[in-house]
Amino acid sequence: MKRCALPAAAAMLFLLSACNEEAVTGSGTDAAEKARPPPTVTVAAPLVEEVVDWDEFTGRFEAARDVIVRARVTGYVQDIHFTDGEMVEKEQLLFTIDPRTYEADLAVARAELAAAETDRQLAVDDLNRLEKLTAGSTVTESRLDQARHKRDSAAANVEAARARFARAQLNVEFTEVRSPIAGRISDAKADVGDLVIGDANPTELARIVSVDPMHFTFEMSERDFLRYRRSRVAGDMANSRDGSVAIEIRLSDETEWNRVGTIDFVDNVVDEGTDTIRLRAVVPNSDRVIMPGLFGRLRLAGSPRYEAILLPDSAITSDQSRKIVFVLDENDTVQARIVELGPRDAGMRVIRNGVRPDDRVVISGLMRVRPGLTVTPQDGRVTRLRTAAAR
Repeated sequence: MKRCALPAAAAMLFLLSACNEEAVTGSGTDAAEKARPPPTVTVAAPLVEEVVDWDEFTGRFEAARDVIVRARVTGYVQDIHFTDGEMVEKEQLLFTIDPRTYEADLAVARAELAAAETDRQLAVDDLNRLEKLTAGSTVTESRLDQARHKRDSAAANVEAARARFARAQLNVEFTEVRSPIAGRISDAKADVGDLVIGDANPTELARIVSVDPMHFTFEMSERDFLRYRRSRVAGDMANSRDGSVAIEIRLSDETEWNRVGTIDFVDNVVDEGTDTIRLRAVVPNSDRVIMPGLFGRLRLAGSPRYEAILLPDSAITSDQSRKIVFVLDENDTVQARIVELGPRDAGMRVIRNGVRPDDRVVISGLMRVRPGLTVTPQDGRVTRLRTAAAR
């Protein structure tokens, strides 16, 4: 019995020794934590500025004028007077269609007009002579009526001949195909020697698009459109139909909104299939970079100017679906605030709710803080990062 009691006593003594050692070690860890200085973080008051909420839309550029040049008379192409893809001026000669047939028709029409005018003059002279004879009662009234009808018929023939002559002149003019607008021309769709048709199905010769200014077409949702209309009725926004609404645009390879224009057209119906409405903006293109069909982004002021609280995105953290910022109370203790975020503005984030202008917000060192922790604050400053990407 004594032999069994000794090992049990030894085991109990070992366990007590281990517990005492763990207690000593644990108390040392707590003491170390208490002795560690509070973490240092940078705090700053939010930036308070007047801002505008921007709405962004996607769209494509279109030529303000897009003309397909077609043949207006039938004939063989005699000459081409432009280089494919070059800039052309209004009324610049583009194609020459063999004019000889139409020049001959013009000569015939000129001769017919001269003959008709001669016949009319003869009829007028005959009528004048008969009217003088009528004064002496030597001409019957029936013969006088015939002379008047002949004069009127001759006058009508002159008008018909004059119309044929004008049409023949036009056909000769149409053999010289000129540019109806100034712009950039496509390649020639017909070569020298090709027969082109100018009748019911005229031959396409080239396409010309204007280059400055350009149109930018985009679609706006029904909800956004109603919001804009109500703001306009309330007097907070300008009327987008009268060309007074300014917009900013950037191309797919641009980061800054350097291109400005105005909205000049709003469609008169909402598309029932997509619940969107089509709008168009006019954009200068003096550098000739924009071409029809290019993709772009447009931003439009979605609100009047208002005073907003701004913080950098780096000061905002997430807790599942909630957005949180850390602020310090008067004892430099960390508090978590749930915030409602607005849009970005020049590298900053608009804070709708959750932060006051005089709050001390942790803007650096977020990984070292947690709610309830006392910290050592260092004063910082919230400034805009006006980089190309921020705009």
